[in-house]
Amino acid sequence: MVAVTLALTAAVAAPSSAPEPALTRLLQHGPWPPAPARDPSNAVSGTPAAIALGQRLFFDPRLSANGAVACATCHVPARGWSDGRARAVGLAEGDRNTPTVLDVALHRWFSWDGRADSLWSQSLKPIVDPREMGASGAHVATLLRRDHALACLHEQAFGAAPPADPDRALVHTGKAIAAFLETVRSGRTPFDDFRDALARGDAAAAARYPAAARRGARLFVQSDCAVCHVGPAFTNGEFHDVGVPYALPGGGVDPGRARGITQVRADRFNLLGSWSDDASRASAVKTRHVEASHASFGQFRTPSLRNLALTAPYMHDGRYATLREAVRHYSELDMERIHTHGEQLLRPLKLSAAEVDDLVAFLESVTDRSAARMPASPPDVPGCPG
Repeated sequence: MVAVTLALTAAVAAPSSAPEPALTRLLQHGPWPPAPARDPSNAVSGTPAAIALGQRLFFDPRLSANGAVACATCHVPARGWSDGRARAVGLAEGDRNTPTVLDVALHRWFSWDGRADSLWSQSLKPIVDPREMGASGAHVATLLRRDHALACLHEQAFGAAPPADPDRALVHTGKAIAAFLETVRSGRTPFDDFRDALARGDAAAAARYPAAARRGARLFVQSDCAVCHVGPAFTNGEFHDVGVPYALPGGGVDPGRARGITQVRADRFNLLGSWSDDASRASAVKTRHVEASHASFGQFRTPSLRNLALTAPYMHDGRYATLREAVRHYSELDMERIHTHGEQLLRPLKLSAAEVDDLVAFLESVTDRSAARMPASPPDVPGCPG
């Protein structure tokens, strides 16, 4: 164990006294990847026909009102399934940065403010948002019914021809897109090889991890970053005020989680409603009990740190163009900007320039570079056009 512990230090060959708790906390960030799981609220989760339909719809600009904006317009595979912009641009510019959909099936809440409680509910929202795709349920129903390939896939996935009912057509579209997004996963990273080498006591394999990333890993677990960026996905999936201003361009403020809670509770497509396929309603417990409070104002969802090197710029408003700038935010944290008493666990890290470099090297190592690629062709569905 001494040799393994040394692998976490600045250089394997240089003895140090890395505390056992640091090693234990590092090991908690794996193993990766997790086994796929089906969504009980989505009856077509994991089914090939729904995945094929969802993939076609994700890349189809005809879902939008003007026929020019697809889901993939903002979630570009080559850009880490984000768009590289500070703020999303669909039919108009939005207020927030486009989050990646890599590993989105692991989320508990969706969007920066948690306005959706399921992946399928979130997947239908951009379609009808006037600033994103600006369409309607009726528009979606017409597209599904008029396109032979989409209609065939819909019938295979849902056991019936595309519905004329706008709400049902919209929900089915969201559920099919969600089934596809469940397949958009990232794979192993250099960090995962290092973590697993530590777990099995293989100091030689651990030593192949770059020295700067090892020093950064040590900083990460010793500076309480892992309090929020916890577990194999490097996130607790919850919402925090991290001192990023929430003023909007042109005036006004972004209330973040406070408004998200109000929206998810009022959403007719939430897990408490009749569109959920989870008869037990066990998946809706979180929605039933979530409540807005003063502390929710200005809080935003903690993103996963996986694949950060692919998804610049950073923060909910895309204010930081580089990982180095984002790390310096936490190094030079302005405590006066944090209004929530419960976030006082945050403290400025006060990192040296070299420590910023090391932490960036660690964060870059938690990236699967191969994730920035087009997905494989949709699965073949017998009887439907390929």
